[in-house]
Amino acid sequence: MAQRNHSVVTEFTLAGFTDSPDLQEVLLVLFLTTYIINLMGNLGMILLINHEPKLHTPMYFFLKHLSLLDISFSSCITPRFLLSLLTGRRNISYAGCLTQLYFYVTFGTAEGFLLAAMAYDRYVAVCNPLRYVLVMSRGLCLRLVAGCYAVGALNSAVHTGTMLRLSFCASGLLDHFYCEGPPLYALSCSDTTINTAIMLVFVSCIVGMTSTATLVSYGHILAAVLRTRSPRAWRKAFSTCTSHLSVTLLFYGAATFMYLQPSSRRQSKLDKTASV
Repeated sequence: MAQRNHSVVTEFTLAGFTDSPDLQEVLLVLFLTTYIINLMGNLGMILLINHEPKLHTPMYFFLKHLSLLDISFSSCITPRFLLSLLTGRRNISYAGCLTQLYFYVTFGTAEGFLLAAMAYDRYVAVCNPLRYVLVMSRGLCLRLVAGCYAVGALNSAVHTGTMLRLSFCASGLLDHFYCEGPPLYALSCSDTTINTAIMLVFVSCIVGMTSTATLVSYGHILAAVLRTRSPRAWRKAFSTCTSHLSVTLLFYGAATFMYLQPSSRRQSKLDKTASV
């Protein structure tokens, strides 16, 4: 099967968003501007946290790795997409496509677990402030972050490995702007039932575990804040947790829409929008 895979398809053509030359220029400016802002903001965050001793706390340790994951996550896709908009060349090799898929899934999964770890950190900070330094030790923080990356790499290895069993004997036109699981399944002439089932099970478990951990953490935070009946405590908890909770809801909302909807209801334009 693998030999047939390589003999039939050696590269894919990414459909992108549109074939209109005018819109290509608009997309180039839009994505380039967004990517530069992304890099500058996250690199600035990392440098600031490393430089300022007052920010050497567990919360900012996790935030630094969130910035690193954001850079890595977007850099798996955006530079290649910008190059295709600039040159008009949309071809990507079979190996390059699977490599992009591997790192995309790795960093995306790691980010989901890191958001859950950050929710636990906020729970300890609000509900057990006197034991915060003891509980959130440097050793625990390192283990949590290492675990996020390890789970991401393992999940990605499973999905990329099962992708190798598929044969692609269609046109090679991938209806997306980067290599993603569902569009690749749609392009395959093999039975993708196993791949789809594995994707649904893994995504459901990951989203279920991390979102449950986040909701439980914030449930305890809400209960602790309400018990204080102090407006000042409410404002402090609100300012500390709102941004993280907003990012978490946006992240899980997009992931759920992209991976957990029935294939019969998929629309490529909506999937591309959710991916952005």
